[in-house]
Amino acid sequence: MTIPESKYKIIAFYALAFLFIVTNSYVIIKEESFLFNLVPLAIIIFFAMFFALDKILLLSVFLVPFSVPLKTFYSGLDFNVDLPTEPIFVGMLLIFLLKQLKDRDFDKSIAKHPISISIYFYLGWKLITVFTSTMPLVSAKYLLASLWFIIPFYFLMSQIFKKESNINRFFWMYIIPFCVVITYTLIKHAARGFSQNSANYVMNPFYNDHTSYGALLAMFIPVIIGFVFNKELKKSLRIIAGIVLSYFLVAIIMSYTRAAWVSLVGALGVYMILRLKINYKVVIAGIVIVAGLFFAFQDQIFFSLERNKQDSSTDFKEHLQSISNVATDASNLERINRWNCAFRMFKEKPVFGWGPGTYQFKYAPFQFSYEKTIISTNAGDMGNAHSEYLGSLSESGLLGMLSFVTMSIIIFITAVKNYRKANSYSLKVITASTIAGLTTYLIHGFMNNFLDTDKAAVPFWGFAAIIVAVDVYLINQNKQKEADEKLAAESENQQN
Repeated sequence: MTIPESKYKIIAFYALAFLFIVTNSYVIIKEESFLFNLVPLAIIIFFAMFFALDKILLLSVFLVPFSVPLKTFYSGLDFNVDLPTEPIFVGMLLIFLLKQLKDRDFDKSIAKHPISISIYFYLGWKLITVFTSTMPLVSAKYLLASLWFIIPFYFLMSQIFKKESNINRFFWMYIIPFCVVITYTLIKHAARGFSQNSANYVMNPFYNDHTSYGALLAMFIPVIIGFVFNKELKKSLRIIAGIVLSYFLVAIIMSYTRAAWVSLVGALGVYMILRLKINYKVVIAGIVIVAGLFFAFQDQIFFSLERNKQDSSTDFKEHLQSISNVATDASNLERINRWNCAFRMFKEKPVFGWGPGTYQFKYAPFQFSYEKTIISTNAGDMGNAHSEYLGSLSESGLLGMLSFVTMSIIIFITAVKNYRKANSYSLKVITASTIAGLTTYLIHGFMNNFLDTDKAAVPFWGFAAIIVAVDVYLINQNKQKEADEKLAAESENQQN
């Protein structure tokens, strides 16, 4: 008598379930850890990557605001990874690479787009500086992390954004869980009397500190404003967006993040450039002139700034005034200390730099005693360069910084062209809110750098994917739709 195949499957299922229960019970009792409960979810996500990669991509966006570092559970580890997101990113990266090795069917219009080419240059130079790095293993890990952010959320996402509705889904898949994190943060903050000191850490473990939390709040505020004013959306959705916008504004005020307010002012400036149709060449020339004037008169500027003694405060007006305090504000002074270290590191290795991801391990000897603050350490173990641009300058040399700047300029130019070519109100709103959101991060990049974290990298590369998808797919789709409608109307008139 033969046993039916279906019974083998039932027996195998119960055997695996029993094995999981026993193993999980052991881990909970012996190790006092509940992490093994994630194994079934991990198996489901792994298999889903092969059959529904688009849904896993959007799911991973939803999980980003909830991700926590592994060191939150095991503090003694020598390495760190964000759970559950980064293992998913690695899986998507591997599947994409294997698929391209087999089929080589990726859309050439995206692969050859100027934004994509600028990304190749950005990654290519990073690869070169991995080989010249003072810490090759650290730099190799840093480059690999860049790949598992860029390939899923720029290249793969650009294919999902062929449908305009998926762009709004992408936005909401980050915004909705972010609202939950905001609620968690405000409850913890309220328990501590909304003090300025507690604002630095109440978003833990989801966001490292108030600067990254504030940067992402600022990045999505233009997007939510876009939902509020997009008259092509349902009224109910616009009302919900208005409520969410109020919630985000409360959160950003209570975060006491000064750079976030500066970045929002910059985003407003970009919106005015789009609305007034100012030529992007004039804008770039203006930025170059302002930068040149700053370096020409930097001594006089710093002398004037040193007169400001206003420290950061719970008073909103005083808090904004403290932005320019480089005389007594410890946070500002520590940034200047890090920036000076980055520049000294660059002067010592101007071509290839010290290697991607190495700043935090190498900046200590470049500190001057008279520049240290109460939050400096002799060991130099307090993190990165606090600047996306100077961090790249010190780690990958002049070409490293220029590759990032060039990529940002090309993204901006493409977005401006998209806004002018867009033949629907909805596309104009999407383009304006996306480039305004990216602008907040690029301004923030002068004062902080977060692109090595999933919290900032996923929306940054996702926003870039939106801009390239609008350029390559959506504008042309609308033109074709208009042409078809015009042809149908003419045909109907002829029949009449």
